[in-house]
Amino acid sequence: MTSLSSVRRKVSARRFVRRPWRLAAEASALVIALVVAFPLYWMVLGAFKPAGEIESSEPRPWTLSPSLDSFRRVFEQQEFGRYFLNSLVVACSVVVASALIAFLAATAVTRFRFRFRTTLLIMFLVAQMVPVEALTIPLFFLMRDFGQLNTLGSLILPHIAFSLPFAIWMLRGFVKAVPEALEEAAYLDGASRTRFLWQILFPLVFPGLVATSVFSFISAWNDFLFAKSFIISDTSQSTLPMALLVFYKPEEPDWGGVMAASTVMTIPVLVFFVLVQRRLVSGLGGAVKD
Repeated sequence: MTSLSSVRRKVSARRFVRRPWRLAAEASALVIALVVAFPLYWMVLGAFKPAGEIESSEPRPWTLSPSLDSFRRVFEQQEFGRYFLNSLVVACSVVVASALIAFLAATAVTRFRFRFRTTLLIMFLVAQMVPVEALTIPLFFLMRDFGQLNTLGSLILPHIAFSLPFAIWMLRGFVKAVPEALEEAAYLDGASRTRFLWQILFPLVFPGLVATSVFSFISAWNDFLFAKSFIISDTSQSTLPMALLVFYKPEEPDWGGVMAASTVMTIPVLVFFVLVQRRLVSGLGGAVKD
């Protein structure tokens, strides 16, 4: 009885010692979250502020007279709906194509033995180290030679290429975590390789596909560099980030319009996160267990 009481006192003492560190960690996490969320708050606040408050020399982190004028100017732009649709087409195409290609490639480099497999994996890793800005000009000439300038294809193809190395590396761990005994059991039950691939392996690594798709979607949706470089004359093929230039004029920038357009541009990303959040957590948490 005495030993049990002493053990409880020791446990309570340890909890008391650890509690300040835990409180410090939670306070630090809260401060970091506020710092990260503040730009988003300022963006939404600027979208609802009237023009007089936005241009004021003494900005305040609140408004007592919210207005929808900035959003009205955004939706009155004739090309805004087309820009939105183009961004949706590009992002969805990149997500679907990169996910399928990465799944097949990750399965190939994990389940099959062939020459230069290690070299290929190293090349995937090296490709992640090359900055996008360094490849923009070569990609411009490549798209010009293939006749893809001023088309959505000039935005879809580069984003697929840049998203594949990360997706393949990440999915490789998920495919490798699927027990080979499961594959052998499926073959013994008469399943073909194609059936095992799509009906057994694909559902098991689907959380990883969702995790990689989130990064692909954000990269394609927020792209400004490629849209500015490859869409030169045909504005009907522009994407949503280019709509910000409509409201930004060096002589008289419409900051309310910029903030409102940025807020509208952020909504699809938030919706996408809400739809895939459960799969995303399990995908980032790890692969399936044996």
